[in-house]
Amino acid sequence: MNIGKPFETDTNPEESSETPLRLFVYGTLKRGCWNHDRFCAHAVGIEPAVVWGRLYHLSAGFPALEAPEELILSTGTDDPLADARRQREIGVLSFDRPIGDWDLVHGELVTFSDPLRDLPPIDRLEGFHPGGHSMYQRVMVAALCSGRVIPVWVYCMHRPQYAKRVASGEWLCE
Repeated sequence: MNIGKPFETDTNPEESSETPLRLFVYGTLKRGCWNHDRFCAHAVGIEPAVVWGRLYHLSAGFPALEAPEELILSTGTDDPLADARRQREIGVLSFDRPIGDWDLVHGELVTFSDPLRDLPPIDRLEGFHPGGHSMYQRVMVAALCSGRVIPVWVYCMHRPQYAKRVASGEWLCE
């Protein structure tokens, strides 16, 4: 199933002096959820988006996303600017359904204009420690947003334990 055809990553000449970072959020960072105001206050854009994966509700009360290994484009580092530049360098993407039991996971594409200011607090919230033990890994995958296929960073967990799969692909805040 091909939901969107390949598109080149959009580039805007007005963004040349800045390096925006796009983050796909599917849980507590979404609008209306308890971490949104604190960690996404500086967002310059928020739009509905989807990625391929498996969404789980952890027994701790928050969600986790498992992404298909073959769709991971890059792994996050401890350098927010390098990660934003890497995201911008990604060229043509497709949004084909991966082989296996994967769902469309619904969330939001949050765009930040200052990765140095905005990404480290979210990395800490998500327990992401490049090169060390991490609760979540920050990886880059393709997202479908407003008919465009774009690279996004997202926090994923490899085979979440003590979790219930969310068949709808959409986690709702409680």
